[in-house]
Amino acid sequence: MKTKSNIIDKEGFSRIITRISHEILEQNKGSNNLVLIGMRTRGEFIAKRIKEKIKEIDGVDLPFGVLDVTLYRDDFRTRMKQPEVSVSDITFDINEKDIILIDDVLYTGRTVRSALNALMDLGRPRSIQLCILIDRGHRELPIRADYVGKNVPTSLNEEIKVKMEEFDGEDAIYLVEAEKK
Repeated sequence: MKTKSNIIDKEGFSRIITRISHEILEQNKGSNNLVLIGMRTRGEFIAKRIKEKIKEIDGVDLPFGVLDVTLYRDDFRTRMKQPEVSVSDITFDINEKDIILIDDVLYTGRTVRSALNALMDLGRPRSIQLCILIDRGHRELPIRADYVGKNVPTSLNEEIKVKMEEFDGEDAIYLVEAEKK
């Protein structure tokens, strides 16, 4: 996989988390009734960082959960290899809550659709807002993010690789050549 460019470095990553956290608080007129749910894997770490930043800004420790959508994906049965399934960890009631659903990259919209299905199986939230670190375009479903760290238009032979300190040992976002299938 060939790296084409470093889109965001550690400092830029931190600025995006700060800006998105402020936008969430501004759009929702504070943190009342908000819950954060990060999608495995990197969405979970992004959500934890936003949770800490909101706590720093607003003084509120928001409920936080992790959602695994592997079994909800529409390509689950068409993949050749056995998927790695994790457990969702949402220990609070989502009924009538304003959910901020957080993931790293928005591409076709299919993963977000899977997440929406999974959340609706857990309850009936008042609203679900989507927070994405990178929106790379190429939507196949009518899904858009409410909060976007950065829009990075890509070609179909390019991918976005998000690296996070907690999982990859560094904070950076790269534009890379897609692996040939």
